Amino acid sequence: MRIILKIIAAPFVLALILIVAVLTFLSCVAGAVCIVACVGLSLLAILCLLAGQTVGCIAMFVLAFLVYPLGSRPWAAGWWSACME
Repeated sequence: MRIILKIIAAPFVLALILIVAVLTFLSCVAGAVCIVACVGLSLLAILCLLAGQTVGCIAMFVLAFLVYPLGSRPWAAGWWSACME
């Protein structure tokens, strides 16, 4: 009986393994894209600062912070958990 259940469950296990692999790859690609966008926005903010546009500089730095995958998510999670208390 156990062998029959293992044979029935094998395709589902294989499908789940493949889904996890694909989603892990997509997560890495999305993180890389976010880091590239963060660097681009930061450089744009520095150029705005050198041009004398402080409002644009602040806006670009805020956008760069929100795009950065390691900066905005923990901050947002902490803020959300503090609001839920």
